Amino acid sequence: MITLPHNTAPAVPEQVAWMGGQLLLLGLLGATVGLGPPGWIVGLAHGSGTWALLGAAMLRSGVRSPGPADRVTLARGVLVGGVTALVVDGGGTTVLVVFASVALALDFVDGRVARRTGTASPLGARFDMEVDAFLILVLSVQVAFAFGPWVLAIGAMRYVFVAASWVAPWLCGELPPSFARKAVAAVQGVVLVAAASGIVPFAAVLVGLALAALAWSFGRDVLRLRRNRVPVATAAVPAKEYSRV
Repeated sequence: MITLPHNTAPAVPEQVAWMGGQLLLLGLLGATVGLGPPGWIVGLAHGSGTWALLGAAMLRSGVRSPGPADRVTLARGVLVGGVTALVVDGGGTTVLVVFASVALALDFVDGRVARRTGTASPLGARFDMEVDAFLILVLSVQVAFAFGPWVLAIGAMRYVFVAASWVAPWLCGELPPSFARKAVAAVQGVVLVAAASGIVPFAAVLVGLALAALAWSFGRDVLRLRRNRVPVATAAVPAKEYSRV
């Protein structure tokens, strides 16, 4: 879980800095592995979209500037932008794997920073969750090129759940903490990165097992929410939940 502290400093200069970082990373990719127009367009769209969504959420919460843990998550977002650009461009597999691995590793850092500074918040946790979910989606697209469209189910499952919650608000109920849920979520990124590397034997089997575990995890939680369903006033997914994907 990460934080968005109530800082009154203006966010615009920081927005420019993070967009500059995304542009710099895309430029580095263009100069090394090569990056065509589709990669540039998607990479820049990811960077601007990330800040636009975060900025809107900060505005609704009365927050002017990201906190230290959020900046770690933003750095992860910049790396995810690079991964997305490479997937769309269809090249630089080695760099893609490195960037994705670092982004996954940093997922353990932002939470520690938030806990050490005592500034965790639901909004920060939701931001962290969305970066995780999008990285898994992008990685599933990359692996689907090799193993088939069924792999997309890994990245799409969380978004299908959110869409379903719009028509079935009881899916927004709170779930108890679960080590199994967290373990299954962590496995998805690791397995997809390993499969994307192309050097792991029986990668398709591993991806299939990861998908089966994810389906089990979602299915178990859906059944639990259905048993415990109560009237819900809003269809928004609780920020503290769904860190699993």
